[in-house]
Amino acid sequence: MSKPGLLWFRKDLRLHDNPVLHRALAESDTLLPVFCLDPRWFRELPLGFRKTGAHRLAFLLQSLTDLKKRLKGIGGDLHIVIGQPEEVIPKLVRAHGVQTVYAQRDITWEEQQDEQAVQHALAPLGCNFEREWSHLLYHPDDVSFAPEDTAATFKTFRKHLRQGSKVRPLLPTPVTFPLLEYTYAPVPSMEDVGFKATAGQPAYPGGETAALERLQYYFFDSQLLTRYKWTRNQSLGSDYSSKFSPYLAHGCLSPRRVYWENKKYEREVKKNVSTYWLIFELKWREFFQYLGMKHGNRMFFPGGIKERAHSWKKDEELFRRWQEGRTGIPFLDAHMRQLNQTGFMSNRGRVNHASFLAQEYGIDWTWGAAWFEVQLIDYDVCSNWLNWNVQATEQRFTNAIWQSRKYDKKGEFVRHWLPELEKVPPPYCYAPFLMDEATQNKYGVRIGTDYPAPEPLSGKLEWAVKRVS
Repeated sequence: MSKPGLLWFRKDLRLHDNPVLHRALAESDTLLPVFCLDPRWFRELPLGFRKTGAHRLAFLLQSLTDLKKRLKGIGGDLHIVIGQPEEVIPKLVRAHGVQTVYAQRDITWEEQQDEQAVQHALAPLGCNFEREWSHLLYHPDDVSFAPEDTAATFKTFRKHLRQGSKVRPLLPTPVTFPLLEYTYAPVPSMEDVGFKATAGQPAYPGGETAALERLQYYFFDSQLLTRYKWTRNQSLGSDYSSKFSPYLAHGCLSPRRVYWENKKYEREVKKNVSTYWLIFELKWREFFQYLGMKHGNRMFFPGGIKERAHSWKKDEELFRRWQEGRTGIPFLDAHMRQLNQTGFMSNRGRVNHASFLAQEYGIDWTWGAAWFEVQLIDYDVCSNWLNWNVQATEQRFTNAIWQSRKYDKKGEFVRHWLPELEKVPPPYCYAPFLMDEATQNKYGVRIGTDYPAPEPLSGKLEWAVKRVS
């Protein structure tokens, strides 16, 4: 008796180490692979921008194109539909007598709502709905604590991981695919969901192929991993950090693949503080995933997961200055222009932006987190919103002027993204509003005309200004 299955790809856009794919292949005679491009992802938010922006969409479409090609390479294909999964999937189930739908299990509210809606729609059809974890480093069955008991601090979380937790071995990459006969739709275009064809220009190419190439390059071809600990806080260029995050976020790269390749690197190339630190950062990602399981929607509350008292400002004009890279603080504006033009921003930029918006401007940090959700090609719900929680409601103030001096000592990053400051050397490129008229004339920039003057600064920033001057 035939056992047709439907494989619902979500944020697991890969063939390697894919638990959902592995189970579906083991239990089905034929499979119909599907991806639903949900129109709700592109709805306009109250602040006047779409929930998902052009760079992230372009990266996703590139990843889908690559997945479709890789599936075809083993006899498969991918059916990509613009529509809500609770409407698309039941229709396909009815049309093809599908017995089981296989999908990734997710953590956060919107994704879980999708899962529940699909399960509810499948129930009258007598179709099973099976889910697997596919984006975690540590499977919840393999840690020594329940997700609801996740530690409040990363230090304690790591301690708990050391108490018997394990990373599972990699699952094999399939070499054949039992495709269900069907007319498979092509990958939609940017225009199909209301964007201009050239709107998205992601900093890095999407897809599993690019992910595995980047992994090979960063680890073994260049051996850049050996110095990761000392370069990871930079912002200029592509080689100061791994750039795995976009691929992890879309599931083009398995975190377990990164973990085990790191172990291989330690055996075959070098084991040092950098190889330790890369896994340390991967565990930070894992910490946010488990915090997401524990706290649920509290991560989106203005008071954060600890529901702290708050009185955030709703100043839209000031928010626009931050959003468009017009704060008058070059280290911030350069990072924001990079984000808006490429969909990527370094971790150092993210920390400074979150701290500045919430603690200097006093603006509702959820606005900033929403803007990062729109723009980031490596957007991950838990990592994004819980990082903002930390910077806005828990962390001490991060001084963007001082950080510029520390992490962009020659001003190269600032001048790369702010061409109006191209001729302005340190220390003025950290705080160009300190230049008098003669100095502005010397370097060919008028503050307030060519480059914005900042809002009056708080005492938190003034000490750094004095050090610069």
